[in-house]
Amino acid sequence: MNKPFSPRSRTGRRQETALSWLGHDARGAGVLATAQRHLQIQQALAALLPRGVGEVCAVIKLDNRRLELAVPGPAYAAKLRQMAPSLAQALTGRGWLLDEIAVRVQAGMPRPGSRAAHPPKLAQPLGAQALDAFDELGKAVRPGPLADAIARLLAHHGHHRS
Repeated sequence: MNKPFSPRSRTGRRQETALSWLGHDARGAGVLATAQRHLQIQQALAALLPRGVGEVCAVIKLDNRRLELAVPGPAYAAKLRQMAPSLAQALTGRGWLLDEIAVRVQAGMPRPGSRAAHPPKLAQPLGAQALDAFDELGKAVRPGPLADAIARLLAHHGHHRS
């Protein structure tokens, strides 16, 4: 019987984590077991593959002795397809029974050394009134780090002191 999820109060009773909650549900336990298998084979693959390839290779599916992998480009796919028979043999030697390794190119995957996209800037540019206020403040403070910071801010915004 599935145990219903009930959030615990803050009065000192034990808090349930998402992982422990998943373990109480038959469907959730299956999802958790699949995720753990994928992570385990991902680690085994990373140990067997050349460094650059192992960093970008991702397990998509493991089903009926068939392992499906994703890579960010055709060069990685070609390398993995070339290595597939020896990889399957090495993984079988480590306890993973595999007959086939399939490779898919997924263009949206990050490549090694690439940086994550920066989120869009949410800051509003300073208006003329705000820049004038900083200009007045800059005149009122003693020379030092604060005055220098105000001067840099004004210069950054193209505001010339009056």
